[in-house]
Amino acid sequence: MADPGILRTNRDFRRFWIGSAVSTLGSQMSLIAFPLLVLSLGGGAAQAGLVASCSLVTRMLFRLPGGQLADRMDRRKLMVGANLVRLTTVASIPVAAGLGHLAYPQLLIVAVVEGTATAVFAPASTTAVRDVVPDDQLSDALAKDQSSMAAASLVGPFLGGWLFTVDRILPFTVDAASYAVSIVLLLRMVSRPPQAAEGTARDNRVTAGVRWLLGQPSLLRLLLFAALLNLVGSAAEVAMVVTLRSSGTGGTSIGLVMACAGVGALLGSLAAPRVMKTFTPGQLFLTIGVTWAGGLAVFACTQQPWVLGPLLVLLILLTPPAGIVVGQAMLSRSPRELLGRVSTAVDLLVAGLAALGPILTGLALQGIGISPTWLLLAALVGAATLVAVVPMLRDGGFAAGPEPKQAAEPASEQAAGSASDAAPTREAGTTSEAGTTSEAGPTSAGRPPVEPAAV
Repeated sequence: MADPGILRTNRDFRRFWIGSAVSTLGSQMSLIAFPLLVLSLGGGAAQAGLVASCSLVTRMLFRLPGGQLADRMDRRKLMVGANLVRLTTVASIPVAAGLGHLAYPQLLIVAVVEGTATAVFAPASTTAVRDVVPDDQLSDALAKDQSSMAAASLVGPFLGGWLFTVDRILPFTVDAASYAVSIVLLLRMVSRPPQAAEGTARDNRVTAGVRWLLGQPSLLRLLLFAALLNLVGSAAEVAMVVTLRSSGTGGTSIGLVMACAGVGALLGSLAAPRVMKTFTPGQLFLTIGVTWAGGLAVFACTQQPWVLGPLLVLLILLTPPAGIVVGQAMLSRSPRELLGRVSTAVDLLVAGLAALGPILTGLALQGIGISPTWLLLAALVGAATLVAVVPMLRDGGFAAGPEPKQAAEPASEQAAGSASDAAPTREAGTTSEAGTTSEAGPTSAGRPPVEPAAV
């Protein structure tokens, strides 16, 4: 008999996944609408960029503290509280517009407050996967999450732009409503994380996730490879636009080529279960490394949109299955009491390195030209494949191992007061009717920070 799938058998996952899909779509709509709104209020490009930067910087600064909160508090209550803050903040835009008092400073405040709430929500959402999805359904849950985020990333900007043409405030009204949907579905979830054993020492340091990750060489090597691919992916976005523009390609054609990345992500998400059955993790990452290195080298030789678009689909096609492998390895190997902080450490590594891509590519394009820049990116991927992936093949691959019983015991001065922080336990027998997805990664019942070519 065919497997009915986690969306049918796991009620909490279904609720969480629907909330995530709806709110992620709302996030993608407002993503394109924010700079348009700033410009419509008389602001310039620099002011529009400042709003985006405030949101990004805030999310990065508060991500580690957010992970600590996720490890110490009831995650469902934490997610509901964060979504209430985001709902109120985004809803303030249509309210102020209706009263005739909408101004640029308010948009900066909205970016900072929503960014802070997102930094708190993201690790709680990511770790909730582990609370409500059993081990044998984890890859299926992550695949569904990847599919919904890929679809939202592909469709959301188009819908946001269209809604903005109807009414410039409409995308934010829809965005606020998506948070309300997420809150309702979160409140209906019944699963809770298992309670820590009485007397168990816990490391309550903010950096505990980073410390644990540094002690996992095989996982760290895999994450570094994924981080470098994200760096190259974000760099390739800038290089692609410059490449097409230099050949005289129009804006519509450039947009279609860039949309091919979303098509590849969606197709890859749908094909992920079959791909993961066909390839071992080592074979999958080797295939990605070889394909990316070869494809980026081809980009150095042609500027034809009809070549670049389909090739971009091919390059992105295998990244969703790779993202599932990384997410499954992190969630299954990390100690439960450190899941929030480990997830934020992974996010900072993977997303933080990607943030350097655009500026480094801009310098390379100015310094050495278009074709040499593509060849340099291809060489980076090739070198990373040799260093990080080939050892995986020699060691027999990389698999999501069993979950450790607990983290390494922290220093004595950090161990006090741990048992009282444990969240309520999940009743036996509820696993088959519970589930989830994540905001940061995958992300990540919320909306992920938009990160390019996430692996």
